[in-house]
Order: sequence, then C-alpha cells, then structure tokens
Amino acid sequence: MTRRKKKEITGIIKENRFPNKSIMEADNKKYIFKGGIKGQEVRIVTQRRKKDYTEAKLVEILSKSEIERRIPCPPFGICGGCAYQTLEYEEELKLKGEMLENLYSDIYSKEIIINPSPSSTAYRNKMEYSFGDREKGGELTLGMHSKGRFYEICETDNCNIVNEGYEIIRKAVQNYFRENNTLFYKKRNHEGFLRHLIVRYSFSENEYMVNLVTTSQEELNKEEFIELLLGLKLDGKIKTIIHTGNDSLSDAVVPEKVDILFGDGYLTEKLLGLEFQISPFSFFQPNPKAAEVLYSKALEFAGNINNKTVFDLYSGTGTIGQIFSQKAKKVIGIEIVEEAVEKARETCKLNNISNAEFIAGDVLEKIEELKDQADIIVLDPPRDGIHPKAIKKIINIKSEKFVYISCNPVTQVRDLKIFLENGYKLEKMELVDQFPRTVHVEALALLTK
Repeated sequence: MTRRKKKEITGIIKENRFPNKSIMEADNKKYIFKGGIKGQEVRIVTQRRKKDYTEAKLVEILSKSEIERRIPCPPFGICGGCAYQTLEYEEELKLKGEMLENLYSDIYSKEIIINPSPSSTAYRNKMEYSFGDREKGGELTLGMHSKGRFYEICETDNCNIVNEGYEIIRKAVQNYFRENNTLFYKKRNHEGFLRHLIVRYSFSENEYMVNLVTTSQEELNKEEFIELLLGLKLDGKIKTIIHTGNDSLSDAVVPEKVDILFGDGYLTEKLLGLEFQISPFSFFQPNPKAAEVLYSKALEFAGNINNKTVFDLYSGTGTIGQIFSQKAKKVIGIEIVEEAVEKARETCKLNNISNAEFIAGDVLEKIEELKDQADIIVLDPPRDGIHPKAIKKIINIKSEKFVYISCNPVTQVRDLKIFLENGYKLEKMELVDQFPRTVHVEALALLTK
C-alpha cells in the first residue's frame, strides 16, 4: 500500500458491493468507497492506493440514479440511519439480492431468494436517540447522529421506519428539556446531564417503554417527567418509564443504575405463538414480523426435528431455541451473556416449556461439556461470526445439519468456507430483509453432511 496526493474525481457508480460499497471506474482505474447507489453521478476524493484499486471517500452526489424513484423522509441525507430511502422497496430488494449473490458466488452458485419484510415502514420496535446539538452552541436536539458527524445530532421528523408514536414521544421529551434549559452531556469535557432516550414498542400489545439515560450531575424531576409522558396522546399506551444512570465515559449506554419510575419495567411481545418479556437492555429482534419469517425459515431448513436434539449456539435470550422446542425432543442453548440466559429461563417458564435448557458461558468452552449428541445445530453468532477456535469444535460434533443464521454475511461467508473444507455441503441459502431502507439483511444457510 502506498499513499499518494488526494484528488477529486467525478464519475458514475458502476455497481454496488455488500455492505454499502460502491465501485466507480474512471481513466481505466477502479475506485471503491462507502455509500452511493449504482447509476448515481458522484464526486469522490481519493485516499489510499491498493494493488488493484484505490480507496476513496464519497463527497457529493451530483445526480440521481434512474432507479431512485421514491420520495425519501425529510431527514434523509442528514440522518445517518438509512441508505435506501430513495428506492422503491422492490428495487431495494433487487439491489440487495444482487450484492449478496455476488458475495456468496464463490461458495453458492444457485439463485438466492430474498424474503421481504412484511412491512417496509414503521417496522422497528426500538430506537436509541441521542441528546446533543445540530451545530456547536445550537439549541438542544434529540435525535440521531448526523451522517459522518460524531458530535452533531439531527431531528428525525416523520421518520418512516417507526410508527408516529416515537416522534410524539421524542418531540415531547426534547421540548420539555429545552424549556427547562437542561444541558446535554458533552463528550469532550464530560459535563452535562442528558445522554440518550431509548423508546421500545410492543406490536402485539400496542405498548411503549420509555427509558431516559442521564448522568448523575443533576436531579430529574421524576413526577413531572412521568406526568409529561402519560399525558401524551398516542395510539397505544406507555406501559413503563425508566430512568437509567450512566456516568461512564463511553458513548454507549452503560446501565450503572436503573430506576423504574412507572410500570413494571418490561414489555411483552408475541412471536409465533410464544410470549417474550423484553427488559430495558435485553436484545430482541428489531423487526418482530420479519423475525417470524426468519425463524419460520430456520425451522423449514431444519426439516423434521421430531424426537431430535437441537443445540442452539449463541442463543441470546432463547427466542430461536424456544421456537424449536415446540417440535424438537430437546433443545440446549449456550449464551455468554448471563442476563440473556436468565431471561431465556424466565421466558421458558412463562411459555410452559420444559424441554429447553439454557447454559451461561462461552460456546468455545461449554460445547465440550455437553453430554448430549446434537442431531441439528442452530448457529446465530454475533456480527464477528464464530470464533476460529470454536468453529473446529462445533464441526467436530458431526451434526447431521447446521442451520447458520447471520446478521453479517461477510463473516458468514468466511465461516461457511471452513465448513465446506471439513466435509459439509452448502445445500440451501436464503435472505430475510429484516431492516428495510438500510444496508443490513439476515442470511440463512443450511449445511448438511
């Protein structure tokens, strides 16, 4: 790799590569950069020269692509959340399918089906907003980080990936703290009170959870804050209100102190006939209706699991394992996050499930302690994929089938190649679009002996 003087170039994006990368050719040279849609005329600035291409940065979109026919939400282009607001949903699915088929082309030659989300709007059940300002010294703003701007926050007026209740809550909280001249937490000097607002929603119950995250540098007027939220006119109701204390220097939400101000501190959501309690910081699929599609596909890939033992590795809060337990003889889940395992055990009791067991610990270690033989193994690892040492141990179980679910196709491809090198066949692949308008998808792979 060598550095060279940066220069600006204009041209047409030739193709997109997963995830969210564009390829442009000019003067017989190839440039790769983040963002953009094929067919757009763009201005880029070169950064680093590699062997076969040059890395670049997208500076400006000069003209739209012919496939951009949709009017986006007002914050699009400023908000860093969505990438495909200007595409009709059919075009978005087509583009994602092309990118993923290219990514998997070395290991899978068949057409990859992409299953659409049941809804491409108002599908999310969680939003994490940040307090800040739009420009240095500007008025208090509650919203999302501006695109490419770590310190700037933009409002999310008329955001179309959540229902309107989110915007009613967000605006009310923003205006309340504006009127009270409350200071937001500044990352540079670590001073200020307001940090985040997390809103969660249950589709099955039509209920909200509101979680205000602050430092301990001021006192929250709890009674006034509760009265504000419960007085809002929503289609649905606020079930619980939480105040989380976070004095950590990290920009992430660290729940150092959790105070339930109103309600019982959790939401209930239903998936495929089962009930799941969602606590303030437990993971739950952000698009429940698409999650039902995903888990139904996983069951379909597994085939007949009657009288069979299923290992659910990287089991999280046990959602997949409990769904499989309705048909399997036995399910054993392993998850490193103890809180998630406790939640899985609680949910098993809630759903009267007696044939699912969840173990807290690292898959790398706990896999060797299991005495049962797995007929089918379900894998749903984090974005980094399966640990290189763990994947060998998992393969050595010699299960009949593996159903590998991934939120990061790039690391899934890497892992699948190792399975193929060890005597498994990639029999089937499908995608589920869990996150319309964004670059993300969930990928399912069926591996057989």
